[in-house]
Amino acid sequence: MGLPEKYLGDGEHEVIHLHTHVKALFLPILIFIVDAVALGCLLAITAESWKPAATYIEVGLALIVFIIWVLYPFLKWATTTYTFTNRRIITRTGIITKKGHDLPLSRINNVSYERGLTDRMLGCGTLILTTAAEAPVVLHDIPHVEEVHVMMTELLFSAEGKEDTVMDS
Repeated sequence: MGLPEKYLGDGEHEVIHLHTHVKALFLPILIFIVDAVALGCLLAITAESWKPAATYIEVGLALIVFIIWVLYPFLKWATTTYTFTNRRIITRTGIITKKGHDLPLSRINNVSYERGLTDRMLGCGTLILTTAAEAPVVLHDIPHVEEVHVMMTELLFSAEGKEDTVMDS
């Protein structure tokens, strides 16, 4: 599911719509498994004389761990998107408070990427977009970052070609 058409300008179309790489969910999934196993063990060893109060406390603590370290990171991942159009890069993030940033392609001077060992094994990386006016825009954990880098370069060249055509006429 990409960005709704109502948020795109006339003649603007979505090229690619991304979430950050799913590696952001590895730790929350591990915490979920440990939380569930720990809850099961605690429920199994709780003395009958302590029930039901101890059961409520154990389930409550497991629920708190789940919400803070599993549900929140998942919702953060699900609501963080990068949309590349033929005119701009649109970043959106936020569960309750939404934040957005639009970067016109015409302002981008340089596109580069970085991939560490783990990123190479998982097929992701960091995309760095440099503009003349402000600090670089750094997009972390972009899936298939090399392909996105090539796509960005093609978008920039096609945007420059259109600007040159407009300036020449």
